[in-house]
Amino acid sequence: MNSEKIRTAADATEPQVRRPSRRSILRAGAAITAASALSVAASGALAHAADGMEETVTYDAIIVGAGYAGITAARDLARQGLRVMLLEARGRVGGRTWTDTFAGHAVEMGGTWVDPATQPHVGAELNRYGIGLVEDAAPERTFLPTPSGPQEFSPAQGFGQLGLTYERIFEGSTQYFERPFEPLYRSDLITAKDKLSLRDRLNQMALTPEEELLVNGQTAVYSGGSSSTGALTMLAHWWALSGHNNTGWNNTMRYRIAGGTAALVNAMLSEAQPTLRLNTPVSQISQGSSGYYYVTTRTGRTYHSRGVILAVPVNVWKNIKFSPSLPAAQTTATTQGIAVKTGTKLWINARSPQGRFYAQGKEGGSPITMVIPDKPTAEGNLFIAFSTDPNLDPNNVTQVRSAIQQLGADLDIVSIKAHRWGSDEFAGGGWAFRKPGQLTSLYPAVTQPSGRLAFASGDIANGWSGYIDGAIESGKRAAQHIAANV
Repeated sequence: MNSEKIRTAADATEPQVRRPSRRSILRAGAAITAASALSVAASGALAHAADGMEETVTYDAIIVGAGYAGITAARDLARQGLRVMLLEARGRVGGRTWTDTFAGHAVEMGGTWVDPATQPHVGAELNRYGIGLVEDAAPERTFLPTPSGPQEFSPAQGFGQLGLTYERIFEGSTQYFERPFEPLYRSDLITAKDKLSLRDRLNQMALTPEEELLVNGQTAVYSGGSSSTGALTMLAHWWALSGHNNTGWNNTMRYRIAGGTAALVNAMLSEAQPTLRLNTPVSQISQGSSGYYYVTTRTGRTYHSRGVILAVPVNVWKNIKFSPSLPAAQTTATTQGIAVKTGTKLWINARSPQGRFYAQGKEGGSPITMVIPDKPTAEGNLFIAFSTDPNLDPNNVTQVRSAIQQLGADLDIVSIKAHRWGSDEFAGGGWAFRKPGQLTSLYPAVTQPSGRLAFASGDIANGWSGYIDGAIESGKRAAQHIAANV
């Protein structure tokens, strides 16, 4: 069925018109169980209410995607008295954040860490709902690559050396990212920097072999497997947002939301009370000649609204038909992709003869590039691992153990829980990481609405792109536009 036929049919049925104190940080415990229960109860109740709605109801806004961006937009619109429908392709809310259970613990299969000191949007939401933080325990040992193979360092020595090299990589970022939440503020300086890949920058620096190996595993995994594909300005942007220093950078992986990411997303959803439909992938978004929008699902059901917010990852925009077509910047963004298409996150329950260790590989080395210690379990300890290798079977214990041994560490693996975000049809990739040239060629146009079709995704945040804070930022921006124009 083509776009014109859908548009004509729709017209014929035109409707009737601050960071918490250390004492408050450790508030998890029972809150994790409560958040998980809330996720099921709230989602189920709202979805049931949606089932009883008539198709002819005209909403003020339909939001496609119930991750942090979409739920933020729904909450902000509901606070202004607007009627909102939220359509989510999955059987759960949260998008690329996903609080699940494994080895007797709540675990985050997607986005995990927050830092209210440098991430103002998530900080404001945590304060609004009275949700605290949990601080991660530091690793006891650190394994890093060297020219002679993996070597153990004390955490202070290993992370300290890594930070010193990062400081050199990002020299000048205080000028070219003078205002990090306005990334193009110094466009006169950014343009040249945005042409560089992280590999270009590493080559410019003439690092010693020791310095190169300290950082290229991180620059490669963030970029999606090769430092040549990720933009210098992407990692430099995060560094600038962290305060242009290693302490702030390390804090971006230090704190988690008490009760998990589900605790905050469900608090926002509970306040919004939108008409929610789960398991409802959208196939087409059309605008009729009267100006109304028509959102059609894969089952052929069509909903009417005065405005639409597209709040799914940029990589999957191309899987939806649009009439009229997407603007040039949005078309380019989804064609090129922004999120890492091969991103995989693993949770490993294992006995560890080396205790709670952090391990990092070199670029082009192990299929697993980074391992981070987490909570103790009845069998041993949980570890988080990241991979961008499409050939790794993340559920194969033998492959995973071999990959970790290549980092100089070892695990007696009991069980694994993994998710290939790149193979997830409703994500199309994991964490956002721009390619060289994307910042200056796509922004600010990629963030701008087209009529009463607005775009919300952590992939296109002005600030913390790829983080929960960025998703909230973009959801708020999209809601402001819709509220002012419907």
